[in-house]
Amino acid sequence: MNSTWENIKEYFHTDWAAMTLHDWLGLGITIVVFFVMIALYIYIFHPSNKEKLEAHRHIPLDDDAFTLYKSEREDRQ
Repeated sequence: MNSTWENIKEYFHTDWAAMTLHDWLGLGITIVVFFVMIALYIYIFHPSNKEKLEAHRHIPLDDDAFTLYKSEREDRQ
């Protein structure tokens, strides 16, 4: 049992002093994205936000905005 624990500790060991700038940037970005995702999940799945979010559920299927933009662009040419 003890050797298994030692193997796990050895596998996940990190040499912090050997980390480069890119390693630190990647770690920082990963941590920031992790907390932003948690905040978004809390916001999205909170019951009080259901009405606000449900009011916009048709937007991905709405082609009128694209068509209007496209027709305006064609009129200008």
